[in-house]
Amino acid sequence: MIRLHNLLTGYKDKSIGKPVSGIFERGSMTAIIGVNGSGKSTLLKTIAGLLPPVGGKIDFGAEESRPYISYLPQQIDIDRQFPLKVFEVVSIGCWPATSLLRSINAHQQTMIWQALILVGLDHIAHCTICSLSNGQFQRMLFARLLVQQAPIILLDEPFTAIDQPTCNLLITFIHQLHKQGSTIIVVLHDNILVANHFPQTLLLSRSNYAWGPSTEILMKFQNCTVPEG
Repeated sequence: MIRLHNLLTGYKDKSIGKPVSGIFERGSMTAIIGVNGSGKSTLLKTIAGLLPPVGGKIDFGAEESRPYISYLPQQIDIDRQFPLKVFEVVSIGCWPATSLLRSINAHQQTMIWQALILVGLDHIAHCTICSLSNGQFQRMLFARLLVQQAPIILLDEPFTAIDQPTCNLLITFIHQLHKQGSTIIVVLHDNILVANHFPQTLLLSRSNYAWGPSTEILMKFQNCTVPEG
């Protein structure tokens, strides 16, 4: 469970939007939508612990500390020129269990190869990441997610600039992770994807927010009737 208590997000004590309160239930699938500049990515980074709250707080229920969270930023936020190979990036998913100083064991190597096979990248496992297409790059990051097996998964616009077959494949992986018990929170711009795959939606605007069943929230978004606070 992730409970937001009057959470106010932003940068350097400058807030974006209004305080948000509500609960991402354990094992839920929620889309975050809204116009550009409404604070969607900022909220995701705050939940991930990459930004401090400007106000309010985040409560993870019975957890005494922040649980293990897997966060996938937008592709534009990732340095693709870093001299890493595909296998090495996917192996980063093992770090919480191994730390940076320990070698990957045989079981973990098997997990990495299985993930690469699932996303169709095993044949380029030893290629550098700068040589990948957008679709291949995103599939590599999803392979890392499969290896991480985190209870909370945060995805920021994971379907941007990829073809439809890759999009369909990644949606399948999201459902697979959800069936395994992960809590999934995804920033999206495609309302059709939201309606077809995400039962809950959080709609952000600079003046307020709406949170609930996706059918109801999408209607508010399409009619531009986010309730004013």
